[in-house]
Amino acid sequence: MPGRVDMVSPHIRRIVADNPGPFTLLGTGTYIVGYGRVAIIDPGPRDEKHVERLLCALHGERVEAILVTHTHGDHSPAAALLKEAGVDAPVYGFGPHPLTREQEEQVEAAGARLEERADLDFVPDVRVSTGDVIHGWGWTFDVLHTPGHISNHLCFGFREERALFSGDHVMAWATTIIPPPDGNVVDYLASLEALLERDDEVYWPTHGPPVYDPQIYVRMLYRHRLEREQEIVDALAAGKRRIDAIVKRIYRGYPKELHKPAARSVLAHLVKLVQEGRVKCDTPEPGIESRYTLVG
Repeated sequence: MPGRVDMVSPHIRRIVADNPGPFTLLGTGTYIVGYGRVAIIDPGPRDEKHVERLLCALHGERVEAILVTHTHGDHSPAAALLKEAGVDAPVYGFGPHPLTREQEEQVEAAGARLEERADLDFVPDVRVSTGDVIHGWGWTFDVLHTPGHISNHLCFGFREERALFSGDHVMAWATTIIPPPDGNVVDYLASLEALLERDDEVYWPTHGPPVYDPQIYVRMLYRHRLEREQEIVDALAAGKRRIDAIVKRIYRGYPKELHKPAARSVLAHLVKLVQEGRVKCDTPEPGIESRYTLVG
């Protein structure tokens, strides 16, 4: 329920923003970690009502850190609203949005938007990446750079509960969208492998329910990506040269409204295959309208 403060673990509270949708499920889950002197993870969209509810939940407590997993518009913009409301806490993130305003406009014009609009104004107070540690009163976060969904994506390992705030990198309700030009399948697979080196007991995504038995789940996600790639190769071997034809073959039985995001997913895999020299296309850069053939 939007605006309700839910205790999801001994040290973690969550408030869900009222921004349900195909990419956010029930909405953005903003996490409050600790008591008295707290950290906020993914403050949410530019929604004054959500920020008002968040501040109400924090009455009498001090925010000492704001952690942002990445710069899509359902995750980071409320950090600026919290600052405007007088919250004097450093904002931690990997960096600004990786695409320029012109590049984002090109994505929009091409009808290729598959996630919330970018937060082009976001600039973290403190830039962090893998190996950095964020300390507070009763909480400690290990930073892990996890590009793939977007190149500036971070996860935050919460030592005190052996938990990982996984943002959009790993979610229980859906596979992660990897939208070109910044989303990258090679990076995503490497980021999944990095998670397998950890011993977390639970993941807390920004959208949807927690992920229990995360090692098993991450291995399943990794295997799913490789299986999808093989389906694309098989479609090319069967003479399917264009992405729309590949989508119709491997997503048959799926609702047609899912074919557009599926096409972007197929493109992301084809970009990888072209870079590896396993596939060639008839345009300088792989695109939705390109024609593809197997090499050899």
